[in-house]
Amino acid sequence: MSFGFVTCGPNEALVVSGCCYSKPLLVPGGRVFVWPIVQQVQKISLNTMTLQVESPTVYTCQGVPISVTGIAQVKIQGQNEEMLSTACEQFLGKSEEEIHNIALVTLEGHQRAIMGSMTVEEIYKDRKKFSKEVFEVASSDLVNMGITVVSYTLKDIRDEEGYLKALGMARTAEVKRDARMGEAEARKDAQIREAIAEEQRMAACFQNNTEIAKAQRDFELKKAAYDVEVQTKKAEAEMAYELQAAKTKQRIMEEQMQVKVIERGQEIAVQEQEMLRREKELDATVRRPADAEKYRLEKMAEANKLRLVMEAEAEAKAIKIRGDAEAFAIDAKAKAEAEQMAKKAAAWKEYKSAAMIDMILDTLPKVAAEVAAPLSQAKKITMVSNGSATIGAEKLTGEVLSIVTLVPDMVKTLTGIDIAQSIHAA
Repeated sequence: MSFGFVTCGPNEALVVSGCCYSKPLLVPGGRVFVWPIVQQVQKISLNTMTLQVESPTVYTCQGVPISVTGIAQVKIQGQNEEMLSTACEQFLGKSEEEIHNIALVTLEGHQRAIMGSMTVEEIYKDRKKFSKEVFEVASSDLVNMGITVVSYTLKDIRDEEGYLKALGMARTAEVKRDARMGEAEARKDAQIREAIAEEQRMAACFQNNTEIAKAQRDFELKKAAYDVEVQTKKAEAEMAYELQAAKTKQRIMEEQMQVKVIERGQEIAVQEQEMLRREKELDATVRRPADAEKYRLEKMAEANKLRLVMEAEAEAKAIKIRGDAEAFAIDAKAKAEAEQMAKKAAAWKEYKSAAMIDMILDTLPKVAAEVAAPLSQAKKITMVSNGSATIGAEKLTGEVLSIVTLVPDMVKTLTGIDIAQSIHAA
């Protein structure tokens, strides 16, 4: 390559690399001086590329398969140095067709993704929204390759299932329905206008008749007013005398009433004085003594209350003292009884058999008395004898003694102590 200036058109950019440049020099649409061997220059196209983005049979979010064709205009951005540098890294050395294919595949993928996230109705009815979403998503992706999406337009929507045709039929039916409704509304408006015109005609007719009736009414009213005025004057003339007589009579009655009012006022004044006198008498004879008695009773009640409180406090103190004394006496008695029981237990322990015999001998007379007690309460005793046995008091005494002799055996059975053996041992 000979050294010198290298130029390019406005639809190209020069990329100079090699000696003197730490990074490639980018020259969009201009010229640059190139040293042979030590420097290298390449060109990259900045032409706008038209892409026809086909997305056949893509299922929407409703599961309806449709085909979409979009038209996009893309190009490598030469005015932005950073984007141009990125595009050189990605596409330098590649043909325009290869760049075209890369951009087309990227756009087609984003177009399919947007189709899958929308409904058929949204894509069909709001093409601007669909085109905007594809443009925004594809632009953010292609800009990382240094490619700018100049424009994107939805060209065509197709489906093989007749879904769009059904939507069209439904819309056609809606338009026809609206047309029929509009026609009915028009007929209704025409009928309403005819009715209004007829109403206005009738109103004009009624208004005319009303004016005639009004004129006749005014005549009758004026005539009646004249008649009333004539009759009034006549009545006034006839009643003038009676009115004057009534006024005179009324004046007399008013004077009589005034006299009665004055008399009644004097009676009221007398009654008021009497009421004041009775009020003072009542105050002197009833209210003041009642207040004095009330004060005396209140003081007596307070004194009685104070006395009851003091008595209750004294009673409480006395009860407390009495309780303390009783508690002390009970405690002393318990101690004495405990001491006595202890001494008795010691004596029993010391004497053992002798004490037991002494207690038994003391108890036997009591047992004999208890055995004989029922006999002493009997009023009559009948005894039967066979002739050889004793009778009378001797018989009774023997019976009592025989019962008493059974006591040692009973004690031995209950307690295990043999009284007779204990006495012989002692």
